[in-house]
Amino acid sequence: MRLTTLRLAAICAAVLVPATVLIAQDQAPADPAPLEEQVEPNPSGEEAEPTAAEKAAIEARDPLEIYSDLNLFGEIFDRIRAEYVDPPDEEELIRAAIQGMLTSLDPHSGYLPPQDYDDTREDISGQFGGLGVEIIMEEGVIKVVSPIDDTPAARAGILANDLIYEIDGQAVQGMTQDEAVEKMRGPVGTDVKITIVREGVTDPMDFTLTRGIISVRAVRWSMEGGEAEGEGDIALLRLSRFTEQAFVGIERAIEDIYKARDGVAPAGIILDLRNNPGGLVDQSVYVADAFLNRGAVVLTRGRTESESARYDAVPDPLDAKIADVPVVVLINGGSASASEIVAGALQDHKRATLVGTRSFGKGSVQSIISLGPDGAMRLTTARYYTPNNRSIQALGISPDIEIKQVVPEEFQGRDEIIGEAGLEGHITIEGQEEASVGSSVYVPAEKAEDTQLQYALRLIKGEETNDAYPPKAE
Repeated sequence: MRLTTLRLAAICAAVLVPATVLIAQDQAPADPAPLEEQVEPNPSGEEAEPTAAEKAAIEARDPLEIYSDLNLFGEIFDRIRAEYVDPPDEEELIRAAIQGMLTSLDPHSGYLPPQDYDDTREDISGQFGGLGVEIIMEEGVIKVVSPIDDTPAARAGILANDLIYEIDGQAVQGMTQDEAVEKMRGPVGTDVKITIVREGVTDPMDFTLTRGIISVRAVRWSMEGGEAEGEGDIALLRLSRFTEQAFVGIERAIEDIYKARDGVAPAGIILDLRNNPGGLVDQSVYVADAFLNRGAVVLTRGRTESESARYDAVPDPLDAKIADVPVVVLINGGSASASEIVAGALQDHKRATLVGTRSFGKGSVQSIISLGPDGAMRLTTARYYTPNNRSIQALGISPDIEIKQVVPEEFQGRDEIIGEAGLEGHITIEGQEEASVGSSVYVPAEKAEDTQLQYALRLIKGEETNDAYPPKAE
């Protein structure tokens, strides 16, 4: 059935009106001011600058004007359907229009089609249906780095350095790493057959594995500061992303560190948030709370009262256990969003010394709003501020001690990004400074060549001194 212009406008109105009502219901109507307060004497005769509320009232458009614009959209949609050189995909047309509307707001708002929404939920949860192997691509061959403990791969006897030759009878040679991963992932409870080539074994080995729930390891830890890599009394915690596994990973890592040291506290903790793109706000609060026993972690301010909140740390056995352990946080130009919430909170509370280069500067919060079978929308609904009421939007968090990496010649000039301030259409805050120069995102693969990490280790060991370490409460 062909959608006429009027019919499409009516559908759009039916969709938009309930949402408008819900927004209005979030805010209680203000009591009218007494008449004597509404009209104030103005002996100078000059026009007073209108308030924000008055400007909003002036700029508010009549609903009929809005529906007239929707009528225009419907007319264009009908003309495309009727006259475009090839018959268009109408569903894709509408989704493209929705995407354009959302992306016009800022770089972080957007439409998520059903498949993208599923991928996003999987990414946020840090869990998926799969086999439980960490892999890398080496010279066109998929190599198992390590099976993850207590997963189908580990239970079946898959070993590190095994080469995956076939997946469900299809040769891996010629596949990309992403394609191989996609074939091994799938619904929990389904089977997949993989063929392994193992050094010292003459014939290929076949395994039929039943996919299970795999939790992506958000936190990795090691002991550093000794004569050899992986030895020493300083704990290095690398948090890669703020998924639902973030706080659990931090908690388990600290427990494992104490267990490995027979209950003895480490000489220091280095929390590595470099190139961590962020994730869930609640996980950033939990992670910061692991190091704090009181005070605000982050403040959010949105258009509606429901989007404005203060999140506080509370005393718990975890922060009590590490209360006397000094903390250094590593940040760089790739540390964004939730990473900046944690770094900002620990910096404001003088709980940690920040080492590295300026962070990305993403100071806004996005809500993912489900649209049922049609996917979801990601909408910026609030700005966030550090406990000291600092907005880092398009500015970032500056480290207490700036340490730059020694960048190889082939990467020089390509290792820096301006961050949020460099994104077209980013949210601005009137009167606030913005970043104008780049911040490096380069981190060497070898720890011995990692200038920032090595400086943090020397700082904790007392081989380097700086007024910012340890931080002093004011």
